[in-house]
Amino acid sequence: MPCSFIFAQMDFISVFTDWFWNQSLLETLGVITGLLCVYLAAKNNIWNWPIAIISVLIYIFIFFESKLYADTGLQIYFLMMNFYGWYFWSRKPELKKVPVSSITFKEIILSVAGILVFTAFLGFFLYNRTDASFPFIDSFCTACSLVAQVFLARKVLENWLIWIFVDIIYVGVYISKDLHLTAGMYALYIIIAALGYRDWRREYQGSRVLLKAQDQIL
Repeated sequence: MPCSFIFAQMDFISVFTDWFWNQSLLETLGVITGLLCVYLAAKNNIWNWPIAIISVLIYIFIFFESKLYADTGLQIYFLMMNFYGWYFWSRKPELKKVPVSSITFKEIILSVAGILVFTAFLGFFLYNRTDASFPFIDSFCTACSLVAQVFLARKVLENWLIWIFVDIIYVGVYISKDLHLTAGMYALYIIIAALGYRDWRREYQGSRVLLKAQDQIL
């Protein structure tokens, strides 16, 4: 093996090690808990909610320091929704799991309208009244996340498609703010959300088949 190749590898490892140890401990903890809670949600595991509560508390401080004010407010909303989701998923102890449902046409229309209105109002407010970074992009991603979180808490299948879309945008935003670990976390979120959609879709289709079989018997 050429010596130049070995030295190149050593340089890469050294650069990566220096970069890693220069990352914020708080952001590292946020990434770990964030990935874990999304993974558990994709696996339909109720323990995603308490871990998500820890993650959003961390990111309230991170995003505020980065002047991503819409994201800061979003984390506060997530905090409340995580408590609600924890309650909703556990409110019927006699059932193993709350069943997965699919989005309705009415929910699509209301969601799109809500996202557009929210983005316009919050975007203009942040643009004119604050020093927020990317006020309109941040507001749009926040609006999409609000909708997706409601659907996640209510176990609506299509929440994962919204997360995939918004997480792609977030990766670019966080790279531009030098939140590299967070950007990497959101890149992994895209993969986890895709797997979550696949698994939830299988469960939803399975429940539909079971209901049809029961109807035929009756």
